Amino acid sequence: MIRVLIADDQGMVRTGFTVFLSAQPDIEVVGEAANGREAVEQAARLAPDVVLMDVRMPVMNGLEATRELLSRRPSPKVLILTTFDLDDYVYEALRAGASGFLLKDASAAQLAEAVRVVAAGEALIAPAITKRLIHEFARLGAPRPAAGRRLAELTERETEVLTLVAQALSNQEIADKLFVAEQTVKTHVGRVLMKLGLRDRAQAIVFAYETGLVRPGE
Repeated sequence: MIRVLIADDQGMVRTGFTVFLSAQPDIEVVGEAANGREAVEQAARLAPDVVLMDVRMPVMNGLEATRELLSRRPSPKVLILTTFDLDDYVYEALRAGASGFLLKDASAAQLAEAVRVVAAGEALIAPAITKRLIHEFARLGAPRPAAGRRLAELTERETEVLTLVAQALSNQEIADKLFVAEQTVKTHVGRVLMKLGLRDRAQAIVFAYETGLVRPGE
């Protein structure tokens, strides 16, 4: 059972999401929060697997709450809720450790599937948001040397897998490209995350661009 905490300052949104998710046989809504501070406090008490986090909230916004949540161990996965797919917070939220983004007008089925994807450790980044990220990386310019040095810890195959992950390919698509089994790809991805100290595929995408392994336009 996937335990979910919903953080949004709009009561109707929280209620709607709770109704949608509670109807799923594998998802349990364990609590709600009206601001970022409440979200951090509730998460410490309820230990959810996934936090649905609105960005713009009073007292503490969703970005600050995400940073605080993910600085603790164990920490939940954070799925950012946004009204716009090109939200200014996208890049910083991913760097803070968010596992993905979901538009608030998503259908009930999309909401439930997003929770499952993030709970399983996968990244959930819509194509429009990926474009926003690429533009941001292009604006930032040169790769970060410190991050680049960590790439040396990877084998040639692991580096290849990371490159394909950064291109938003699924495990099956990567397996097809490399002519290996999907389980082999999962093993490589797991090793990449472990060696680089990354939480999930979302952070792996950020890392690949920051090191210059993948560049905007490629």
